[in-house]
Amino acid sequence: MTHGLLLFAHGARDPRWALPFEEVARRVRVMRPEVALELAFLEFMSPDVIEAGRRLAEAGCRNVEVLPLFLGAGGHVRKDLPQWLLRLGAEYPDVQWRLRPAIGEADGVIAAMAIEAVGLLAPR
Repeated sequence: MTHGLLLFAHGARDPRWALPFEEVARRVRVMRPEVALELAFLEFMSPDVIEAGRRLAEAGCRNVEVLPLFLGAGGHVRKDLPQWLLRLGAEYPDVQWRLRPAIGEADGVIAAMAIEAVGLLAPR
């Protein structure tokens, strides 16, 4: 596999918190089985970004899209994640690590959240 996808979520002490993110990963794997995928976490859960990135590189990925599963780009996405990707780039210089904007900033995600919110309202 030359293409990989690294999904990055925050993490929590409660393992149930990860269920929606695991479902995202499962659905992506069904839709794109030829792409290596790792789901990584910032804290409390594993693997972390470095471990997940190493798995993708060692699986033969040469192009890795890194998608933060955050509603917005706070400090972890703007500061911490780029540093970890630099570290992975130093360890695996033949791999291109492409950091994408936080998923919550995507028009489709914003639209889906608005539709869900409006769906909660009583009909006019």
